[in-house]
Amino acid sequence: MTYKNLITAIKLPFCKERQLYRSFYSILGFYPKNLKLYKQALMHKSAVTRTQNGGMQHNERLEFLGDAILEAVVSDILYHRFDKKQEGFLTVTRSNIVKRETLGQIAIKMGLDKLLKSACTHQNHNSYLEGNAFEAIIGAIYLDQGYKRCVWFVKERMLKPYISLDKMAYKDVNYKSKLLEWGQKYRFRVLFDLLSEDKDENGAPTFHSQVRVEGVVCGHGSGFSKKESQQVACKNALNAIKEDKDLFAQIESAYLAAGTQEQEVSVELAQ
Repeated sequence: MTYKNLITAIKLPFCKERQLYRSFYSILGFYPKNLKLYKQALMHKSAVTRTQNGGMQHNERLEFLGDAILEAVVSDILYHRFDKKQEGFLTVTRSNIVKRETLGQIAIKMGLDKLLKSACTHQNHNSYLEGNAFEAIIGAIYLDQGYKRCVWFVKERMLKPYISLDKMAYKDVNYKSKLLEWGQKYRFRVLFDLLSEDKDENGAPTFHSQVRVEGVVCGHGSGFSKKESQQVACKNALNAIKEDKDLFAQIESAYLAAGTQEQEVSVELAQ
């Protein structure tokens, strides 16, 4: 325990919010200096409160800041950990680490979800609440204790206990790339359609996409971003193509029919 943390621990029995300080210490590994920042980081806009000057007190600004800092810290760590890897590898690995689903799972394991103040029902698949709160906490740490403390927190409290960099780096989860590579192998055209953009019961944006191979619909997917919905659609499409031989036959027939039509058009133009 550092000298500053020791002083805080001595003063703690006389603090009105001592239980909250203890909760944050168990999660963060240090005592906050400015407790208000951390309370704001865990305040979702659905449970927003107004400040004395009429402003809105929620975590979106801290989330914005924390997102940028987390990317910088993780980029630095990956750059030195995988010193022979190229930009594409590093970008995909960083994306896997800082994506909303991963951060949401870590936040829940840490216990941040128990401190999160929200009017939403987020016990199902809505990990965006916990993931966004995690980013906001990073923003609070930066404002409260500086960049070096953020680096320590990411290394010691996030990556060490919850993420294996090697497993994350070599985990193939880019289903869109896999489907596109498969399509190139057979010279099939792979197209994506955004079917709808809605909001769920908590007001979060949701996207619904489908993937077509040679015009044949092969998979549908939903997610909290267009990219996520396409990934789910591609995953479903790859599974469907693997399990359903008739589906591959439909795609192949459509490909051959399209080739025949192109040949006929070429003959007509030549005449």
